[in-house]
Amino acid sequence: MTPDLTPDQTPDMSLASPELRTQVLIEALPYIRRFGGMTMVVKFGGNAMVDPDLALRFAEDIVLLHAVGIRPVVVHGGGPQIGALMERLGKTPEFREGQRVTDADTLEIVRMVLVGKVGRDIVSSINVHGPLAVGLSGEDAGLIVAEERDPSLGFVGDIVGVNPAIVERLLAEQLIPVVSTIGSDVTGQAYNINADAVAGALAGALGAGKVLYLTDVAGVLADVADPTSLIPELTPSRIKGMIADGTIAGGMIPKTEACVDALARGAGAAHLLDGRVPHALLLEVFTDSGIGTMVVPDGAGAP
Repeated sequence: MTPDLTPDQTPDMSLASPELRTQVLIEALPYIRRFGGMTMVVKFGGNAMVDPDLALRFAEDIVLLHAVGIRPVVVHGGGPQIGALMERLGKTPEFREGQRVTDADTLEIVRMVLVGKVGRDIVSSINVHGPLAVGLSGEDAGLIVAEERDPSLGFVGDIVGVNPAIVERLLAEQLIPVVSTIGSDVTGQAYNINADAVAGALAGALGAGKVLYLTDVAGVLADVADPTSLIPELTPSRIKGMIADGTIAGGMIPKTEACVDALARGAGAAHLLDGRVPHALLLEVFTDSGIGTMVVPDGAGAP
């Protein structure tokens, strides 16, 4: 996978020769054939969500995946947008061990932002290309069943079950589900759920061939000081070893653990890629080199 491609170095295909454009299409063809009919869960997050141009490119990528027969499911968070609205409302965000403390008022803000703003914006940007996307909350049809994680965190939940029937029905109708990461317990109480966790759990429940996490990092580096040391493929056992020896540290630990968890739940492969690169999804899925790090089960080849 190409280690030295940065957001400001992405080729401008509008300047490419006809021969180069043709080569790009030929390179993509076997992947289009291989992945036709496959369900792919895409977690949309990071700076790509708040950059209007990148958000538009993301919508184009999702529509193209759909157009060639892949079944994309979008899962999104909205941390920056939630924090911005809280500040406008005079409420100070509070975090403990990386988790947003979510009291009743904060939960309402989270629901407003995720379901009423971010989710609607993604749906609208996809539907510019046709009546394709449908917005969902994890509360809808019991999609994400949750329980309280820790009373000190308020309404922050952990996933205890996934009922993917509503998503499967939308996919069967050739629609694109866009899922906001709010879950609920058996009493109907809503909870704020980590978007990476929802993407992995939903991918497992759907038997997705791939789950792709768009982040603000290029992938896993063998040397964090060397941007050319991108590791193109990893396994859960190697990730655990790299966490143990300190190669994977800090914010990369939860990202790689989300990939491992997605595989444990039944996803075929998990990918970490830089959402700041325009058309990152297409580059990862349809090119020989890709641009991120793919995590596959121990002893398995790339799907």
